[in-house]
Amino acid sequence: MDAATTLIDAGGATVAPGLIDSHCHVVLGDYTPRQKTVDFLASYVHGGITRVVSPGEIHAQGRPHDATGVKALAIAAMSCFRNFHPNGMTVHAGAVVLEPTLTDDDFAELQAAGVHLAKFGFGLYEDPADGYDQVRSAQAHGITVMCHSGGASIPGSKPITPDHLMHLAPNVCGHLNGGPTSLDVAGVDRIIEQTDMALQLVQAGNLRSSVRILEKCLAEDRFDRVVIGSDTPTGTGVMPLGVLKTVAELSSLTSADPAVVWAAATGNNARTWDIPGGFLREGEVADLVVLDAPWGSTADDALGALAVGDIPGITAVITDGQLRTLTSRNTPRAARLVTVTPPAPHLAEAGH
Repeated sequence: MDAATTLIDAGGATVAPGLIDSHCHVVLGDYTPRQKTVDFLASYVHGGITRVVSPGEIHAQGRPHDATGVKALAIAAMSCFRNFHPNGMTVHAGAVVLEPTLTDDDFAELQAAGVHLAKFGFGLYEDPADGYDQVRSAQAHGITVMCHSGGASIPGSKPITPDHLMHLAPNVCGHLNGGPTSLDVAGVDRIIEQTDMALQLVQAGNLRSSVRILEKCLAEDRFDRVVIGSDTPTGTGVMPLGVLKTVAELSSLTSADPAVVWAAATGNNARTWDIPGGFLREGEVADLVVLDAPWGSTADDALGALAVGDIPGITAVITDGQLRTLTSRNTPRAARLVTVTPPAPHLAEAGH
């Protein structure tokens, strides 16, 4: 406290771990070719997102499918985002897109370069079941594999069924609630009951399916496997509040405590992908969000707002111990605002 150069008084508002978007379609730089939008990641910080995890740079224009190109894209994305932090965000990029051209030696090379993420579902496989060898090789080299699930999301991709998922056995079942088209109820239940995959719920999926999945996981003591992402930017759009909106929806439409739902978008994500952040505790990276009930809400605080389905107002975002934003330009105004000493007018002006 005595050594601090900046004092932030939350003024009675809620302090929470920064949100982690576990399904954010980055490419290179703060630009999305899918929606032709610049600075979307910096804007996501105003939505309380302090870290994002890439599900593969699949929206790269002219994306390669040969082994050399696939490896080069993953390594380049990972390396570039190590040096680039839009508005203080940490981007865990460089998820190699699994292709039939990749061999065990290729995965050894990727591991040596530091790649630890992979995505299955957009490679040139005749049948998704044919990706078994690449999934096993990736996992053997310490790479966490997320797999597409449900109907095809873009032209040229294929639906991935419960049978495919059971056979492939990835670490994470991507958008189990649909990306955007969900699996059928029986198939979803097979994945929940008969595997140990992480179960990802996304904003760009099927809300009805999300609600049912979360209730089932809570009832069966499987919540530790539930993780949240936005699955944006996609055809659904650029959504700075995508994760926060999902937390509000699931908090208000299920029996879950809003603090528990917040954990699915923070600590559960951090544990699943073995990345920093996600917790509010001594020794953890200082990625924090200060938020409160929005003006006009019937609730008295941030958790109460989430419980009734209101988007809380974000009044400060801190990453790596540094203040990045004050009044969010994307959320409603918080009822209670932070006080910063010394003042930071250049950040206050970024709000609305």
